[in-house]
Amino acid sequence: MSTRREFTKTVSIGSMGALVLGAAACATGEKKDEKVVWPSDKINLAFVGIGEQGGNNLKALKDQNIVALCDVDWREKQEKSFNAFPKAKRYRDFRIMLEKQKDIDAVVISTPDHSHGVIAAMAIKMGKHVYVEKPLAHSVFEVREITRLAKEYGVQTQMGNQGHSWEVIRQFYEHIKAGTIGKVTEVHAWCDRPAGGGIVSFPHGIERPTGQFRIPRQLNWDMWLGPAQYRPYHPAYLPMKWRGFIDFGGGAMGDFGCHTLDPAFWALDLGSPESVIASTTNLLPEVKYDTYPTASIITYKFPERDMQPAVKLTWYDGGLCPLPDDRLRNIVFDNYAAVLIGEKGIIIHGSHGADGFEVRLFDKSQQVETPPQLIGRTKGHHADWLEAIKTGKPASANFNYGGPLTETVLLGTAASLFRNQELKWDKDNMRVTNFEPANSVIKPEFRAGWNIG
Repeated sequence: MSTRREFTKTVSIGSMGALVLGAAACATGEKKDEKVVWPSDKINLAFVGIGEQGGNNLKALKDQNIVALCDVDWREKQEKSFNAFPKAKRYRDFRIMLEKQKDIDAVVISTPDHSHGVIAAMAIKMGKHVYVEKPLAHSVFEVREITRLAKEYGVQTQMGNQGHSWEVIRQFYEHIKAGTIGKVTEVHAWCDRPAGGGIVSFPHGIERPTGQFRIPRQLNWDMWLGPAQYRPYHPAYLPMKWRGFIDFGGGAMGDFGCHTLDPAFWALDLGSPESVIASTTNLLPEVKYDTYPTASIITYKFPERDMQPAVKLTWYDGGLCPLPDDRLRNIVFDNYAAVLIGEKGIIIHGSHGADGFEVRLFDKSQQVETPPQLIGRTKGHHADWLEAIKTGKPASANFNYGGPLTETVLLGTAASLFRNQELKWDKDNMRVTNFEPANSVIKPEFRAGWNIG
């Protein structure tokens, strides 16, 4: 392959310490990546899931060779994606696509969470590079398996936590490593979902929907279910409502945890927690809930790491926020954000990749100094993955990073199903050691005919 590369991009970087990306960009949840152009030896890409976020990924990668498009639902948004790439072959079943079409170099997976793992596993075992939307998979077991397979088969990977490739998260990382706010012992992160308006709202705190409904003719319901246990079709699940259901998504934390926790997880080298516990609404013993709670407070304990102290990380969703104290005065608790509390000050940032981060020192007489640059920059999240395919240098959010981040998020979603029950985590054996029911969430049972690994 040629080593000459050109990129066109549109990105605006503000000044250190006063960096603010527009609120309108944050409100959409997923931010647009830079346009990526390779003038020669383009990658032959296949897409599984071409509706909402899949459509965004298609736009970001439209200058590659789009050779195959697959979706189980061929309604309005998917049809627009099909029509935008008339030369791409169309499929409903990703298995047929991967078995039949031999010119595919790499696969972009933007389906509901519960099918990420099985699609990625098959693609990887066929030697395809993979880009998988966040969260990487629906269970810790699936995350471990596709991470293991990616290493075994030597493919290049990337998780779709787009902010991890931005300039701001690297500046944030360098502030933490330079000790600008001293040693960090507390992290607070919050998200207004699932109760936000528009597409950010999804079912929560309810029992399984009932009633008989005709399956839309454009939808292959059995394929949509994939590895999830069978249930009758109901319009409550689609489109974009599946995220609230335990069998299909990860609720508010599964939706935003891989974005908002990313900066702290990376800069503090958090790794695996020792334990996690959740205080939630809704979970009444006499009700069998089919969805995640309306609101949660999820608390992790991370042990000491090298020269860094233990960290308490608390996640809030459903409109809950941290209780303000002297350290958190004058913070505007927006819809999605996080704050890291150190010995000398705090850093506040927005939803994705430390966007709009601000450093505040407790000693007002001190100036915030620009830290030395410690790590390289990328040319965009999708561009980073394409470059990894071309050069063999792993992308910034490859599965070796995205996997442990997703595991942490999924341990939180698991805890939210067992109110006030602390889960003690054995990372080496991939088990909750003190509460056996939680292990059925860590490694769920797949529907007959579906497997991974």
